Amino acid sequence: MTNESLFHYTLHLADTALVMGHRLSEWIGHAPQLEIEMALANQGLDFIGQARSLYQYAAEVEGKARTEDDLAYLRDVWDFKNTLLTELPNGDFGATIARNLYYSLFMEAFFQQLQKSTDSQLAAIAEKSVKEMTYHARYSSEWTIRLGDGTEESRIRMQKGIEDMWPFTGEMFVPAAYEQALIQAGVAVDVAALHAAWKQRVQEVLDEATLEMPADCWMQEGGKTGRHSEHLGFLLAEMQFLQRAYPGATW
Repeated sequence: MTNESLFHYTLHLADTALVMGHRLSEWIGHAPQLEIEMALANQGLDFIGQARSLYQYAAEVEGKARTEDDLAYLRDVWDFKNTLLTELPNGDFGATIARNLYYSLFMEAFFQQLQKSTDSQLAAIAEKSVKEMTYHARYSSEWTIRLGDGTEESRIRMQKGIEDMWPFTGEMFVPAAYEQALIQAGVAVDVAALHAAWKQRVQEVLDEATLEMPADCWMQEGGKTGRHSEHLGFLLAEMQFLQRAYPGATW
C-alpha cells in the first residue's frame, strides 16, 4: 500500500460523490413537485458533504498543500475518477430515480463495509455517510415502486430508466489498480464481493415495482481511471466556471 494509492482511492470516492451531488442539484427548479425538489436537493447536499470530507482527506494524504477547492475545481476531465454512472445526464425523473436506486443501494452496502477500514479517517466518513445512503436507498426504492406500479406511462418511463442506466452499473464492482493493494491491506472495500447481494436487492425492488430486471450485457467502464463520456466535460465547465474565471476567489 502506498500514499499514492490511498490518494487516488480517496479521490475516486470524492469525485463520484461530487459529480452525483451536482447532477442532483440540477433538479432544483425543475423537479415535478416542490417536495421532490427539496428531497433531491437535500440528497445532493449529502453527496457534496461526503465529497468535501473526502477531498480534505485526499489533500492531506497528497501532502502538496492543495485544498479541497483545488481538487474539485482545478482538475480537468482526465484527472477525475468518478464512475460513469454518476456523470450521465439526468434524463427524465424515472431515469434519475433509476440511477439513484442503483447507486444508493451500492453505496449503502459500500459504506457499511468501509466502516471496518483500517484507515480511521475513511472509517469515520463511512460511519456518517451510511446513514445518509440508507435514506437515499429507501427514497429511490419507494419511487421506483410507485412509478413502476403506477400508470402505464409511469411504468414505461421507469422501465426505460432502469434499462438505460443498467450498462453503467458494472463499473462499480470492478476495482481499479489503485484499489487492489488497499483491499489487501484492509483499507478499501472489496467491491466485487458486494455484487451478488446488490443485484438481489435490486431484483427485490423491481419485483415489487412490477418491472423487469435488465438482461446481462456488456458493461461500460473507464471512469475510475480517467476515461469519461463527453457529458463530464460539460458538467465540469459549468461547475468550475467561477473558480476558473476568478482564480482564487473565496466566499
